[in-house]
Amino acid sequence: MEQYAAPINHLIEELSRLPGIGRKTAQRLAFHILDLKGDEVVRLAQSMIDAKKKIRFCSICGNLTEKDPCAICSNTRRDKSTICVVEDARDVAAMERTKEFHGFYHVLHGSISPMDGIGPDDINIKELVTRMGEEVKEVILATNPTIEGEATAMYISRLLKPMGIKVTRLAHGIPIGGDIEYADEVTLVKALEGRTLL
Repeated sequence: MEQYAAPINHLIEELSRLPGIGRKTAQRLAFHILDLKGDEVVRLAQSMIDAKKKIRFCSICGNLTEKDPCAICSNTRRDKSTICVVEDARDVAAMERTKEFHGFYHVLHGSISPMDGIGPDDINIKELVTRMGEEVKEVILATNPTIEGEATAMYISRLLKPMGIKVTRLAHGIPIGGDIEYADEVTLVKALEGRTLL
């Protein structure tokens, strides 16, 4: 194993703790950082510090924000009758990129996963239920198509349907550009269930 000066080893070790970053990538990043000019390193470090200090959760939807409430919850032009429920703040960004959804969001910050000791009380489900008022007509469940995401969607659906709220689920199926022969059985079943008229 290559030995570097202690500060370099420490930097590699810290970078390798990031998700999806193995030791070789961490080493490459560390040497890239060392090649940066002093002011560039300071800007990089300061941006991380600023993000950690200034970013918080929106008190309404749970999205990441600098100002509370967030820009989406503060937007009076959005459709108050629809809430899209997602697992993570990154999912909000993905939905916003489509420019097709004009309602509000609710970020759960996870999904129900008994194997990992995560139950309904460990994610933002209670907060979602408290948001249900006269204006909310539909809740779109946009949890991930995993066992945990499906369990979370079913749990939320069972809570909200008795309130007279329309509960829908994002369609699942074969992605654009995908080949049917390479799709797994669950994906094909979901595609059949979600088929639409042409």
